[in-house]
Amino acid sequence: MNTSSEKPGPLFRLALTPGEPAGIGPDLCAQLAQSPPAGVELIAFCDPELLEQRAASLGLPLRLEPPGADPRPCDPGELRIAPVKLAAPAHPGELNPANSAYVLECLRAAVRDVLDGKADALVTGPVHKAVINQAGISFSGHTEFLAELCGCETGVMMLATPGLRVALATTHLPLQEVPAAINRDRLIEVLTILDRDLRDRFGIERPRILVCGLNPHAGESGELGREEIEIIEPVLAKLCSLGMDLVGPLPADTLFTPHRLDDADAVLSMYHDQGLPVLKFKGFGNAVNITLGLPIVRTSVDHGTALDLAGSGKADAGSLRYAVEAALEMSRTGGRA
Repeated sequence: MNTSSEKPGPLFRLALTPGEPAGIGPDLCAQLAQSPPAGVELIAFCDPELLEQRAASLGLPLRLEPPGADPRPCDPGELRIAPVKLAAPAHPGELNPANSAYVLECLRAAVRDVLDGKADALVTGPVHKAVINQAGISFSGHTEFLAELCGCETGVMMLATPGLRVALATTHLPLQEVPAAINRDRLIEVLTILDRDLRDRFGIERPRILVCGLNPHAGESGELGREEIEIIEPVLAKLCSLGMDLVGPLPADTLFTPHRLDDADAVLSMYHDQGLPVLKFKGFGNAVNITLGLPIVRTSVDHGTALDLAGSGKADAGSLRYAVEAALEMSRTGGRA
């Protein structure tokens, strides 16, 4: 028997979107419900029949209940549900553009609840960008879509795993478009958001941020490109003069080494595949995708829809659990911006 006199902490309510209905998102939600994290009430914004069918195919018990006025803990095998109806039946592994609008409506409904104070944070499962675009809906990713829903000009994508945080100056762009997107205003905005949210959301008093160069060897004094000299270095000098602790631009091939990372709180990578392969090698399945710069806390899994694993029982819910735990910790530390 627990004889401690310590009172339990506050219970937080998290909005959860499973993402692409043909992918592993519904599987992960059903799996997570079997051992719900302490300190949270999870509300799934999706079609209840989808979750029930997927749980049944996995042989998992699942009870869906409407949320009450106040959050209450979920028992094992239980989730709260905010119903959003599928447009067409969803089958594991079989993409259907007819359900693309459904995926986005789940996100809209969940974001509305968080913005309205009915939930404390948003946790998202993986979406399939290609099938959404095939439905005639322009969609480049969660980060940009959520920023638009929240009325923000810029959302910053950051992935984190124990011992490493990597934020992106640009997100889902073809590589040939990256240099033009690395400009003074963009870098100032991204670094300002990154510094502020590390302070406010993570409780870091003065974050130390390592900044990658764009070119090999960080341009090698202009021999391999001049973006470092003409854009990145002046931006870092300006922001350091305002009190930020920024180091760089550094060559990406030597930045991700222990002697540099030991005293760093985050890394800013210039493009998606410059920094994220390192982070995913270090912590795949135990990493979380976080959107900075929003008026809400939003975390997500670090992987895609894994259509080949949907309905198989082989999907690992570790990243979703870590995303929930990260959202809970950020809600405790900083809550709303």
